[in-house]
Amino acid sequence: MKSKIIALALFAITVATVAFYPSYQSSGAIAKPPVDTLSNERSHIEVVFALDTTGSMSGLIQAAKEKIWSIASTMAQADPAPEIKMGLVAYRDRGDDYVTRVVDLSDDLDSLYATLMDFQAAGGGDGPESVNQALSDAVHKVSWSQNPNAYKVVFLVGDAPPHMDYQDDVKYHATIAAAAQKGIVVNAIQCGASVPTAQEWQKIAKLGKGRYFQVEQEGSAVAIATPFDEKLAELSKELDDTRLYYGSAEEKDKRQQKIGAADKLHKGSSVESRARRAAFNASQSGEANFLGEGELVADVASGRVHLESIAQEQLPDPMQAMAPQEQKALITEKSKRRNELQREIKEMARSRSDFLKKKVAEQGGAKDSLDHKVHSAIREQAGKQGLRYKADALDY
Repeated sequence: MKSKIIALALFAITVATVAFYPSYQSSGAIAKPPVDTLSNERSHIEVVFALDTTGSMSGLIQAAKEKIWSIASTMAQADPAPEIKMGLVAYRDRGDDYVTRVVDLSDDLDSLYATLMDFQAAGGGDGPESVNQALSDAVHKVSWSQNPNAYKVVFLVGDAPPHMDYQDDVKYHATIAAAAQKGIVVNAIQCGASVPTAQEWQKIAKLGKGRYFQVEQEGSAVAIATPFDEKLAELSKELDDTRLYYGSAEEKDKRQQKIGAADKLHKGSSVESRARRAAFNASQSGEANFLGEGELVADVASGRVHLESIAQEQLPDPMQAMAPQEQKALITEKSKRRNELQREIKEMARSRSDFLKKKVAEQGGAKDSLDHKVHSAIREQAGKQGLRYKADALDY
């Protein structure tokens, strides 16, 4: 009888301990930390470039167009593989065609790139620019996540100091304080050698808990063609052609815009840029950009969606007149071809990366390049959020 009473008492104590454990922790009592059940979740990177697009910045703008995919591919090499979103604030000055233009954070890098392709350097020429407005928009007009564990960063890129004489401007000191509250790091990349710009950029980086870099006016980006670029660009287009989108008329229209952005870059961007995009899209982090939402082949192949559950009018237009067996055969064929292409792209991307690293080493390294400086900041700052990069994790 006594043993039963003792057992019941122990059971009651155990239940009470479990029930009150959370409040015990929050009361400030010393307790072992709970097991982190979220440790296997994807990490997150959110990057916004605040880019001076005045006339003197033509070389850097072209470098940005060429390097956005290599920056994304470098970020994708973190362990664990992160979800990557990028945004853009293009800025000039009052009296120019625009003061700022904001492209919100998104994992649809194709659409971001298609927008970047349209930017041309113009305006400016009178010294200071609307840097304060650019930073304010980057912090306040962009949809930053509430995730405290995300690596959030702004790269301010320009060659002229901010207007500090605009009375109705929010000065960068206040904006950077607001950025800190949101967990956003601010880095400053100076193009050229202007002393007034250097002084302000260094202050901005220090206040923003970021880093200051100086690069040549043209951007100092690594520009090396490889024997693999042409084929990778072709494979990238073939991979895009395996996509089939479904949904309501409104959803399909939105997804058609994504296809249009990809078509635009296939037609208008350099072979090297398309090769870099292929490498990124074949990575785990690049999957969101490659597929977007409502991609039928991936959804059916993964079992997330059953083909029979989709209304006929929501299927891709070419599939609506097909018999069910023909529909299944088409999806199977697309899925098989996609897997083959992704394997081939990954293998060729590794060969391309090895080739570039060898060439860069032969040329004495790339420590002064835009590529290396951006990556070194990302590696150091993202490490504080738990992302780990190998020393040679740099895609050119």
